[in-house]
Amino acid sequence: MASLSADQYYRIWVLLAQTREAMLKARQKELAPYNLSPRQCAVLFYLQAINGKATPAEISRGLFRESHTISEILSRMEKQGLLKRVKDLSRKNLVRVELTEQGREAYNRSARRESIHKILSVLSSEERQQLELYLRRLRDKALRLINKKKPLFP
Repeated sequence: MASLSADQYYRIWVLLAQTREAMLKARQKELAPYNLSPRQCAVLFYLQAINGKATPAEISRGLFRESHTISEILSRMEKQGLLKRVKDLSRKNLVRVELTEQGREAYNRSARRESIHKILSVLSSEERQQLELYLRRLRDKALRLINKKKPLFP
């Protein structure tokens, strides 16, 4: 197999970026009636996946976001009643983020993910499996380049 030219590598890079942005905008449109953003849904999904409690630092690492970005998202979500920050009783200087009942309801509403299903349905089951494999390989290589650990999920 011939190696790709620098322009071909960059075209693939741009295509990945365009695909991500287009999918994100479709998801934003789907979530607008619930007054939720895709980033808020990512926090809800993360908290749900790890049994509803995490520190802001854990959320930041798990979602590949800067701590100040996560702090802003968490503040907005707390004002919306989706989560609450609770001091850890065993470690006084540690704060944990917990889903509220309203947060669990928001997670359930956002869990339908119809836009994601519609977009990915253009691929066969085998193609989706291959895409997942390729994306994991790309993600893992990028993480090695920046000396980061793999996320807890997916």
